Amino acid sequence: MIRADQLTRHFGSTTALDRFDLEVPPGSVHGLLGPNGAGKTTAVRILTTLLRPDAGHASVAGHDVVREADRVRARIGLAGQHAAVDEQLSGRQNLEMFGRLHHLGAAAARRRADELLERFDLAGTGKKPAKQYSGGMRRRLDLAASLLTSPAVLFLDEPTTGLDPRGRNEVWRAVRALVSDGTTVLLTTQYLEEADQLADHITVIDHGRAVASGTPDQLKGQIGADHLDVVLRDPDRLAEAATVLARLGSGEPAVDPDRRRVSVPVTDRVTALGEAVRALQERGLDPADVALRRPTLDEVFLHLTGTTERSAA
Repeated sequence: MIRADQLTRHFGSTTALDRFDLEVPPGSVHGLLGPNGAGKTTAVRILTTLLRPDAGHASVAGHDVVREADRVRARIGLAGQHAAVDEQLSGRQNLEMFGRLHHLGAAAARRRADELLERFDLAGTGKKPAKQYSGGMRRRLDLAASLLTSPAVLFLDEPTTGLDPRGRNEVWRAVRALVSDGTTVLLTTQYLEEADQLADHITVIDHGRAVASGTPDQLKGQIGADHLDVVLRDPDRLAEAATVLARLGSGEPAVDPDRRRVSVPVTDRVTALGEAVRALQERGLDPADVALRRPTLDEVFLHLTGTTERSAA
C-alpha cells in the first residue's frame, strides 16, 4: 500500500531524506521510529503529496505521489502532530464541516459525523465545544475527521505527542480498531512503547536513511539475547555488582543509577540467573529484584541511532 524507493529531499544544505526506502503491506501498522530531525515528518509530507521529492519515487495505494497526487489524496487520511480541529465548534459541528470540505452533501456529512462520533466514543459530548475536550478526546476527534472519506491508508504523524498515559491509551485503542477494519496505518513516533504496542513492523530512520527494519521482536534480537537485570537496595554498590555480573554475561553491563539497576546480556538465561544470585550472595550484595527480560526497543534505539528516547525528546 505504501512504497518508497530512494526518496531524497534537501532543504538548502541540509539533507532531510537520503535515499530512503520503505514498503508497507495492506492492513498493517508500520512504525517509523527515529529521533527529532531524522526525516520522519519529511517522509510523511512526501507520501501525502504535501512535498515533492528531489529524487526517487513513491506510491500510495498504487498511485504515484507526484504524477497522480489527486488520486493519492482521494485514498488517504492524515492526522498531523497537532489536532486540527476548530475548538469553538462541537465535535459534531467539526465533523460536519470537514465532511462538507470533502464535498459530501449536508445529509451525508451528518450521517458520517454520527457514525464517527459513535465509533470514537464521542457521541455523548453533545454541544460541548472542542476546547472543553481532554487531550485524548481532541485527538480522537482529529482521527475521526481524517476518516470521513473512509481512506485506505491513514498517516499518523506523532499522534500522541503531549498526551498523558490515559489519552495515549485512548488513541491506541482507536488505531487498533481502524486496523481491524482493514485500514493501513503509517505511524511516526518518538515513543518507543507506542511503536512496540501498535506496530506490526518498524523502520528505524536516522539522518534521513532507514538504518534497520523488522518486527519489534526481530529488532530486539539484533542487539543480542536476553538481559539479566539486578536491582540493588544499596545504590552505592552498583559498581561492585557490575563487576560481578560482567563475569557472567556476554557483554558489558549497563548501570542505571536512577533505577539502582545493573543490566547485562546473557546467552544461557537459566544458568546465568542461578549463578548471578549465588555470586551476589557471596559478595554480600542484597538485590531487591533479579529478573530476565528481552531487550527493549529503547535499547534497540540507542544501539542503532546512538540516542535515547529521553535525549531525542
